[in-house]
Amino acid sequence: MIDLYCERLGPGLWAEPLNVLTSLAFPLAAWLAWLHARRSGDTSGSTLTLILLIGVIGIGSTLFHTFAATWARVLDVLPILAFQLFFVWLYFRKVFATGRAESALAVAVLLSAALGGRLFPNLLNGSLTYLPAFSLLAAIGIHQYLRGKQERLTMALAALLFGLSLAFRSIDSQMCPFLPLGTHFLWHVLNATVLYLCVRAVVSSSTRLMPQQPRLAA
Repeated sequence: MIDLYCERLGPGLWAEPLNVLTSLAFPLAAWLAWLHARRSGDTSGSTLTLILLIGVIGIGSTLFHTFAATWARVLDVLPILAFQLFFVWLYFRKVFATGRAESALAVAVLLSAALGGRLFPNLLNGSLTYLPAFSLLAAIGIHQYLRGKQERLTMALAALLFGLSLAFRSIDSQMCPFLPLGTHFLWHVLNATVLYLCVRAVVSSSTRLMPQQPRLAA
């Protein structure tokens, strides 16, 4: 059994009820993202893949907070990393309009930095691996806001909420004596919101770049 968070006091599938219940925030975020994509007219394969990954993150999170096993932890971590890398690829390609080489380089840098953070699992309660993604998200948010780009406030809000979610994830173990339930559940709720905002930004920016269909004369 892997015991990482305050809420888990022993073995059992229902030893982390709040962490399990708040894992449902991810499929909810995926559903809301799909509704936004459908309304915006962007149901491309890449967008649907990004949305699907949010739902998979919810499944992995639920499995880990119930079984608390090594295999479940892998299923919890990998979808999060996959979402980060695929989001960066799509954002650079669709919004920044960079070439494949530049986009691939951005993905490679993020992957290397995230894997490097995993070399220090005890630092910040294991949150160090997410700091590169936060730094990149904050940089994108600042860039989009200063340039007056589409969804500039969305990305800035996503960066702010991601910073808060990382803080709550990092202090969970220190809060055990004061808050037995811990703060990890707030990571779920806030992070699910961040993922929705990320998809929203990609969809809105993509549909803005789509060529408009000519109207027929009346």
